[in-house]
Amino acid sequence: MAKIIYTHTDEAPLLATYSFLPIVEAFAGKAGVEVETRDISVAARILAQFGLADDALTELGELAKTPEANIIKLPNISASIPQLKAAIKELQAQGFDIPDYPESADTDAEREIRAKYDKVKGSAVNPVLREGNSDRRAPGSVKNYAKTHPHTNKPFTDGSKTNVATMGANDFASNEKSVTVAGDDTLSIVLETAAGESIVLKDGLKVLAGEIVDSTKMSAAHLQAFLRNAVAEAKAKDVLFSVHLKATMMKVSDPIIFGHVVKAFFADVFATYGDDLAAAGLSANDGLGSILAGLDKLANGAEIKAAFDAALANGPRLSYVNSDKGITNLHVPSDVIVDASMPALIRNGGRLWGVDGAEDDTLAVIPDSSYAGVFQAVIEDVKANGPLNPATIGTVPNVGLMAQAAEEYGSHDKTFEIAQAGTVRILASNGDVLIEHDVEAGDIWRACQTKDIPVQDWVKLAVTRARASQTPAIFWLNESRAHDAELIKKINAYLPEHDTEGLEIQILSPELATRYSLQRMRNGEDTISVTGNVLRDYNTDLFPILELGTSAKMLSVVPLIAGGGLFETGAGGSAPKHVEQLVDENYLRWDSLGEFFALVPSLEKYAEQSGKAGAQVLADTLDRATGTFLNEDRSPGRKLGTTDNRGSHFYLALYWAEELAQQSEDAALAEAFAPLAKQLRENEEKIAGELIAVQGAPAEIGGYYRPDADKVAAIMRPSATFNAALEAL
Repeated sequence: MAKIIYTHTDEAPLLATYSFLPIVEAFAGKAGVEVETRDISVAARILAQFGLADDALTELGELAKTPEANIIKLPNISASIPQLKAAIKELQAQGFDIPDYPESADTDAEREIRAKYDKVKGSAVNPVLREGNSDRRAPGSVKNYAKTHPHTNKPFTDGSKTNVATMGANDFASNEKSVTVAGDDTLSIVLETAAGESIVLKDGLKVLAGEIVDSTKMSAAHLQAFLRNAVAEAKAKDVLFSVHLKATMMKVSDPIIFGHVVKAFFADVFATYGDDLAAAGLSANDGLGSILAGLDKLANGAEIKAAFDAALANGPRLSYVNSDKGITNLHVPSDVIVDASMPALIRNGGRLWGVDGAEDDTLAVIPDSSYAGVFQAVIEDVKANGPLNPATIGTVPNVGLMAQAAEEYGSHDKTFEIAQAGTVRILASNGDVLIEHDVEAGDIWRACQTKDIPVQDWVKLAVTRARASQTPAIFWLNESRAHDAELIKKINAYLPEHDTEGLEIQILSPELATRYSLQRMRNGEDTISVTGNVLRDYNTDLFPILELGTSAKMLSVVPLIAGGGLFETGAGGSAPKHVEQLVDENYLRWDSLGEFFALVPSLEKYAEQSGKAGAQVLADTLDRATGTFLNEDRSPGRKLGTTDNRGSHFYLALYWAEELAQQSEDAALAEAFAPLAKQLRENEEKIAGELIAVQGAPAEIGGYYRPDADKVAAIMRPSATFNAALEAL
């Protein structure tokens, strides 16, 4: 039976769901559309590991492999270690009998517990649900709104010293090796130590014929040298120092790199007190905030705190996430996520914020050079040509390779911090060496897989989108990079299977593709970026933030390979700040426009799956209502006393009800919604007033990772008039 699965996730998107989902359920019910929910929040995923909640993620992962799938997936927490620990602590305080996260897994029991938590942290949701490739673009209504109501992209100042610092050698990009396996096999990953010991890092690694297998390493010694130079460069140029990583998706590699950055920035502190911190279980990988919070465990904690303060005062100036609260760029590994933070820096004229809250030029440190050049290319373009003008520029939609966990670098169990020197080898089942790397202790080694069927589907989707939109499609691939070279072979083999006559389809390196796309943007022309998984993540923030001011307003459709649909909404990077504002002053700035957009193709898919014409009417009227919503500028404001998330939901419901009442395709639906449309319009001022009246006072939600459902429902539905109208539908 056809049904729409609406996911409960985390933070601001979860809070917004308590307001928006009752509207969806009320409207859908009148058309006989079945809507169910599944909880895939980080808290629910933790509890599921210990049998204390349904394993909704696994269930949906299996559903995604069927033609019946129709899943609306909101942004979720990709938990870093500090976030995971905080969620565990909160759940324990709520009475759930779950163990602490083992800092070191020395016993079988500890290893079992850690393995359970490893399934929760990082990008645990997306690889499971994304059984298709990504088609992400700005809907025409959003693009038109951005042109008529353009946000401001600030210019770089003359002589701006903002730049990207990256390794360029001895990193993941430069050390990559890649092979395409000929047949189905089961591989193993083995470390042959210098002492002659053979250590199995991973076995039972199943691969399919035609699958691309990569591995690479980052040299710890060269990383440390690079970071020392970057700290010195920021000091010498008197610019803010900031590091930009992805410690959520890259849940193993990037937290380790982040720890190296913390140690490099506070080199003298760790030289003097590093052993004391380690003995207390205070790891640089968890960030400065975690270390400072744990100093009371140490007898000399005050002395160490003073040393950190002195380093902050005397070292290069550090960028701040929140200067009012003293939260630096190095406090929490998941606070500064490269795909959101770098576009924000560029949009702000190349400036971040210092300890005093003032803006300044910045040295943006992105250690691995795989895609650092993309951001540097944008910086150079804006310096040379001025800021992009949202009123005139073209758009850069994305077709992203991600099906069946393609290119899930760093977010899986094939990434290791090497314990001792030797050679890491990927071995075929017959013992043949497929790839090998010489490694030193502390190096970060990782591997990834990309199956052939997702690549075929990706090429097909790229051609389909290029044909449908009559837009050039550029594959962002570097022929001199090992993995990309293997992908290029497949693209050249699969493109002739499709009708590409009259289409512009090119393969360019990421840096050249960036410059080419920016040039076309400035001419008001559109260009599809066809990318791998990580660059998909980066590009679908970079260009929307410059085009629209946010990546939350994108339409993200994942046509699942089995025939179903996954419909993703918005971007969660600002979600923590929105939760903080709700708790402080009962005002939620989260914009649910992404949810509105996702619901339209989901309803269309439901109509296709069920044959119910009413679902298509819901989709068509919602699409028109969203256009009115944009034209009337009903997205949440920025300050108290204006429409917030709850008010935006009311206006969407008003416009949707009016569209349903006016349409002629389904007389029964028109008759059913006419009274609601009349009631909401007549009570517009009263309802808007009730929604605004609650703003200003603190709001108690009963938990961050697992808020109290009754409390949140009351907070997010404060208009008795609106609630009664929906219930009477």
